[in-house]
Amino acid sequence: MSGGTRLENANPVIFQRSGERLLTATDEDEDVHDPIDDREIFDLIRSINDPEHPLSLEELNVVEQVRVKVSDAESTVGIEFTPTIPHCSMATLIGLSIKVKLLRSLPDRFKIDVHITPGTHASEEAVNKQLADKERVAAALENSSLLEVVNQCLSTRSI
Repeated sequence: MSGGTRLENANPVIFQRSGERLLTATDEDEDVHDPIDDREIFDLIRSINDPEHPLSLEELNVVEQVRVKVSDAESTVGIEFTPTIPHCSMATLIGLSIKVKLLRSLPDRFKIDVHITPGTHASEEAVNKQLADKERVAAALENSSLLEVVNQCLSTRSI
């Protein structure tokens, strides 16, 4: 954000990050079918940068593993995210960043549903409608300045 811009949520609550996932012997064996699970999806999205703060979506509790639902057999991924405040103007951008991360990371067979946790945002219905509309998502990603902001959210921060 630019220097003179006021943050919507100037003092967000910061949550502890969960530990790294430990690999098992089956994770290393290429011959074993390793279905994609909730934790694997959570690991993909937990480090996405918040557009307003130098913190991850996990650190702000915007994404939680319990709000990730995956069915490898049905090729579906459902993510609920919780904006830090009910009037967060960044909600669509956050949802778009989550969706883009998953579109770039998962096989094409997956149907990805990203939406706001029910009852946590004033414009929940409108944001969810935008995120569910493939044409609107594609059009948003054709906007170079918006794509640049999404890519900043997805870039890894140097500590």
